[in-house]
Amino acid sequence: MNAENRQVNLDWIPVSGFQLRKAGVQFDAVRVDGADGRRLADWMGRLTAGDPGPVVTEANGRQGVYFLVPAGTTARRSWPRGVTRLNGGPAHVSYVPVPALTGRTWPLAWRFPPTGAGRFVHPLLLRSAVTEMLARGQDSTSLRPTFGA
Repeated sequence: MNAENRQVNLDWIPVSGFQLRKAGVQFDAVRVDGADGRRLADWMGRLTAGDPGPVVTEANGRQGVYFLVPAGTTARRSWPRGVTRLNGGPAHVSYVPVPALTGRTWPLAWRFPPTGAGRFVHPLLLRSAVTEMLARGQDSTSLRPTFGA
């Protein structure tokens, strides 16, 4: 482990490159692809004063943005169209790509790196934000939070 990994004490972050982690163990994930995912990440950053919890971006393919939420928080909630839930359950396994904190991790990068053990994206805030953003079909810079989470 490098010094940064020990500092935040997260053994699920690889030392170098990137690895797939089984969803539902340390965390679940919510993926929103493309420009919508990046706008949502930016908006979540503004809503949380720059600390929404860990968010991973993908530079190729679908250009997914992965919001890491506490394990078990995505399965029993409805999410809007355009959102992919990555979780684990009976006869269901999902994997989430996780980059190292430093070094060569392309095509993955931390949009917002983890800041401590047990610190994840707040699932209700994320669900409310993505529901409002996708329902309006607007750029998130014009959105004002009208919900409480």
